[in-house]
Amino acid sequence: MPTPSDAKSPPSALIQVRGACPHDCPDTCALLTTVDEHGVATRVQGNPDHRHTDGALCAKVSKYTERSYHPERVLTPLKRIGPKGSGQFAPATWDEALADIAQRLQSIAARAPEAVLPYSYAGTMGMVQGESMDRRFFHKLGASQLDRTICASAGAEALTQTLGGKVGMKVEFFAESQLILIWGSNSIGSNLHFWRYAQQAKRNGAKLVCIDPRKSETADKCHEHIALRPGTDAALALALMHELIQNDWLDHDYIARHTLGWDPLRERALQWPPERAAEVCGIPVEQIRQLAKDYGTTKPAAIRLNYGMQRVRGGGNAVRAVACLPALTGAWRHRAGGVLLSSSGQFPAQRGVLQRPDLMPAKTPRTINMSTIGDDLLREASPTFGPKVEAIVVYNSNPVAVAPDSSKVVQGFAREDLFTVVLEHFKTDTADYADYILPATTQLEHWDIHLSYGHTDVLLNRPAIAPQGQARSNAQIFRDLATRMGFAEPCFADSDETLCRQAFGDAVDYALLESQGFATLALPDAPFAEGNFPSPSGKCEFYSTRLAAQGLDGLPDHLPNYELQGTDARYPLAMISPPARNFLNSTFVNVTSLRNIEGRPLLEIHPDDAEARGIANDAVVRVFNDRGSYLCHATVSRRARPGVVNGLGIWWRKLGLNGTNVNEVTSQALTDLGRAPTFYDCLVEVEAAGAADADMDAGAHASTTA
Repeated sequence: MPTPSDAKSPPSALIQVRGACPHDCPDTCALLTTVDEHGVATRVQGNPDHRHTDGALCAKVSKYTERSYHPERVLTPLKRIGPKGSGQFAPATWDEALADIAQRLQSIAARAPEAVLPYSYAGTMGMVQGESMDRRFFHKLGASQLDRTICASAGAEALTQTLGGKVGMKVEFFAESQLILIWGSNSIGSNLHFWRYAQQAKRNGAKLVCIDPRKSETADKCHEHIALRPGTDAALALALMHELIQNDWLDHDYIARHTLGWDPLRERALQWPPERAAEVCGIPVEQIRQLAKDYGTTKPAAIRLNYGMQRVRGGGNAVRAVACLPALTGAWRHRAGGVLLSSSGQFPAQRGVLQRPDLMPAKTPRTINMSTIGDDLLREASPTFGPKVEAIVVYNSNPVAVAPDSSKVVQGFAREDLFTVVLEHFKTDTADYADYILPATTQLEHWDIHLSYGHTDVLLNRPAIAPQGQARSNAQIFRDLATRMGFAEPCFADSDETLCRQAFGDAVDYALLESQGFATLALPDAPFAEGNFPSPSGKCEFYSTRLAAQGLDGLPDHLPNYELQGTDARYPLAMISPPARNFLNSTFVNVTSLRNIEGRPLLEIHPDDAEARGIANDAVVRVFNDRGSYLCHATVSRRARPGVVNGLGIWWRKLGLNGTNVNEVTSQALTDLGRAPTFYDCLVEVEAAGAADADMDAGAHASTTA
């Protein structure tokens, strides 16, 4: 197989193909892939003509050719020949694999179609390879539906209940802000192109404040870091409201004309003086007062939220509370004011056309939450649950590594009676448990179309190179399965390029996408300057009648963590698990250059907590609670606040120190809104590993760096 290093073509033979980064990141960068006369991709770079990308890529995607041409790519269908989890496979033909998979799925569906479950998320964010032909296939089959909650659904529900949808200010106008609160985000590692706008604002005199339990690389570059306890963001937001009220830093006209529920919100906020919030958040009271003054008196002021803050019990309420702040001060009047968590709700996507829910049977199939897959794969049939899950088809995800409470996830995937098909590029932790692994194309090898949750441009991805080996696109694989299953509807014949055209219909100029690779939505610079929120009332809803109708609190409030520090003497440390800088969830972990930079699984622990436990820097430690334990190396660092440890993730389990990773200790408890996981609501203890554990680490580290 050719590799980029084989390319010796003269510059005149090179071509550049426009594309889009497919990964789960707000930036959705425009790519240029250089291809030589032999059809080999030699370089992937940012498109300088796309204003948000501006020619720059993160370190991960800059190495995309290393991923596409990786020597461990799965390039032929594989059939399991050993025990589940052993990773023992033999090559199979496409005809053999498709025939067997179709026969097995048809046999199960004839008895209980809901016993078949799709499992996917954002391994690609593309609308074609992520949510088109696959949805048609499972809708027609009558399979269980998947509640795709694992990353963002608590924050998404919070925005919907407050602003009316996943909407916000335009990212480019952060460059004009005079105050930027970077709340729950390590933007340098996870939102690089926003950080460029923030740096521009900083050079123009703006103040940058980072609100995050961890002293991240972003916090290092901000004027101030507010290191609150995990799960206390709503308390801080309510205290800011208290101070805005007490000091009359309010835009009374905006509140009167463009908000709903001000009087009860005011009453609740007045119950949160800074002293109360300071005790809950574990930060100085003066820090709260100064932040409130800055926010109330600086115009324009902008808030960049990210999803870390909503991965706790009260995560939805926390996002609701923060999303209320711009309406109190009238920040929405300015194009450089407001809040941005996600812009994805602003795209006129035709998801019904792509996904064809009309293909489902008259009785809507049950829904299974992807965040509780550990429990759900172990459930027996019952009147409340329905049929036992007998088959699972995994694509664009690696649940054995990324789902919470992973010891139960492993037990579920290890069931010999669970028929498992995995569409993948590599033998991931999940692929090791498959009955069939089907080789999927990477972004350089297929058509796709992308929206963004960090800006407001649509991007088209053209294939730059031919599929490697026998790889097929996700959409093609489901198209082939539909044929084998006898699905006769014409929609199952739609090509990948046809699906790209269907994604937005006439709402986006497809000719422009073809000619330049991206198209910018025509949206107002300050979309909510005069209200016009996409909520039922057209206003920013401090009080949500929809939540109240569900028996929930209509107002945002602080909800303490399920696993509240100080409530269990056995597990005195709170743990959060932010992403390692050189990985994206579990993607890129097997890219050697990136894994070598990352080094090994790490736990950041404050010097005081390390000293109390006799833990030296770089020691192997055991992190544990009632759910399980995992081994990693300790980094004694003030990046961790006292009482909180940072388990950087997400390593593949088999590349970890003892075949586990950080999700061995996270729970399947769900958030207040959006049914999302609570990865950062987790109590643990940490101890120095024993000699046997250290020996295990030495062997594992040698095997992963060879």
